[in-house]
Amino acid sequence: MMNCIIVEDEPLALARTKGYVEKLPFLKLLATFDNGVDALLFLKNSMVDLLFLDINLGELSGIQMLEALKPDCAVIITTAYPDYALKGYELNVTDYLLKPFTFERFFQAVEKAQLLKQKAEAVDKKYIFIKTAYRLEKVLLADIIYIEGMRDYRRIYLPGKSIMTLQTFKELALLIPNTIVTRVHKSYMIALDKIESIEKDRLKIGEQRIPVSETYKKEFMALIRGGELD
Repeated sequence: MMNCIIVEDEPLALARTKGYVEKLPFLKLLATFDNGVDALLFLKNSMVDLLFLDINLGELSGIQMLEALKPDCAVIITTAYPDYALKGYELNVTDYLLKPFTFERFFQAVEKAQLLKQKAEAVDKKYIFIKTAYRLEKVLLADIIYIEGMRDYRRIYLPGKSIMTLQTFKELALLIPNTIVTRVHKSYMIALDKIESIEKDRLKIGEQRIPVSETYKKEFMALIRGGELD
């Protein structure tokens, strides 16, 4: 669940954004504001995961709000003016929606914010629970060697055993930071600290040779080299 607020002084735009929020069950709308001053006071005293923010708000603009508050939450700017895009990204906004935006574009922005939240929460995790056929099984992240896709199942290889799950690679990627376990192929995720060597388009973990596809190679090599990723 993501707690959110909307700061928007145009009634029709507010109604549209509010309607989009209500379509997504994982969003909880805490409040709406038609000015930056009241929103700023609310944010100083309340925990919010996501802020939908218009730029032109009269007395205190959306940009001034961000500069004054530097919020910890994700920020999605909603505006009719593209001129502020660069400034918004300088202030580390999550996304920039130009009015009138569609629900599909809105959902894309929210999904990005949700992914960032899940990744941030995953950083301090030491373990996860994996859904198997009969139970939830605790798995230490440090024990994962690699994960292999097998039709409808994913097999997670651990020291001395493996477990099967119907959870998808996408679901597993949301649970596990990619700095620990990352996707390298449509059929494989690997633990970075278990890699013994890399040669061209494959890597070696124990006796296993695992392919690295072009789709994932750039991100994988950036992680190996300690580079920053989007």
